[in-house]
Amino acid sequence: MATATSKNRMSMSPRLCVGFIAAIVAGSLALDVGAGERARVKNIVLVHGANNDGSAWRGVYDILTRDGFHVSVVQQPLTGLGDDVAATKRVIDEQDGPVILVGHSYGGTIITVAGADPKVRALVYVAALQPDIGESTNKLAASMPGTVPSGDFKPTRDGFIFIDPSKFAADVAADVPPVRAKFMADSQMPIAAAAFDAPVTVAAWHDKPSYGVVATADHALNPELARWMYKRSGAQITEINGSHLVYVSHPAAVANVIERAARSITENATRSR
Repeated sequence: MATATSKNRMSMSPRLCVGFIAAIVAGSLALDVGAGERARVKNIVLVHGANNDGSAWRGVYDILTRDGFHVSVVQQPLTGLGDDVAATKRVIDEQDGPVILVGHSYGGTIITVAGADPKVRALVYVAALQPDIGESTNKLAASMPGTVPSGDFKPTRDGFIFIDPSKFAADVAADVPPVRAKFMADSQMPIAAAAFDAPVTVAAWHDKPSYGVVATADHALNPELARWMYKRSGAQITEINGSHLVYVSHPAAVANVIERAARSITENATRSR
């Protein structure tokens, strides 16, 4: 009996081994898939610039959400750099994992500071300012001015600035459909002038990868300044033949840069595991 039992055990052992190995492989694959899913960057946070609101991101938003990303749009008040950074951090806090943080124009100054949040994995600058520590929006923009006449910026009695609606399309939205450009001109969010003079106290791009979109027909942000800033930071640069509101006129091209940033961060995170 003892011999028969031993033989039975020996005859069963190959099947047990196969099953055991299969279980290990399946478990490993499950762990790899789980790790890959956890590493995937699916959260995109979009930050608008001066004189606009978050609705201007609609075209980019639609593309990113269609492609499976979770997209949040910040509606910062434009009352001061500190307030605008706080509003951006509030949205970042609500994300359930890694974030790609995107800013347009003055929104680039905001993401430079808010991007220090540990959830943020990469920064995307869309025709945006990318200041270093101690630099302000005004100081940086004045180093290589754009071609928008200073008289087109209208101050309010309480210290805010907006663009003359009759000059809005020519100055920042030359390639945006006229009906939409007029609506955007008439629905501007004026910005506190003090926000432009506030120096940044941290520059997240020193520690995190960044991507820069140069709008080659930009009158508000000198394309040469954009190239200089993005080269200084080591950003991956994409040039698009568009106006300052390039993300409105060319949403697919801008969304492609954002998705490329998300894929790159995901791939790097997966390889490091």
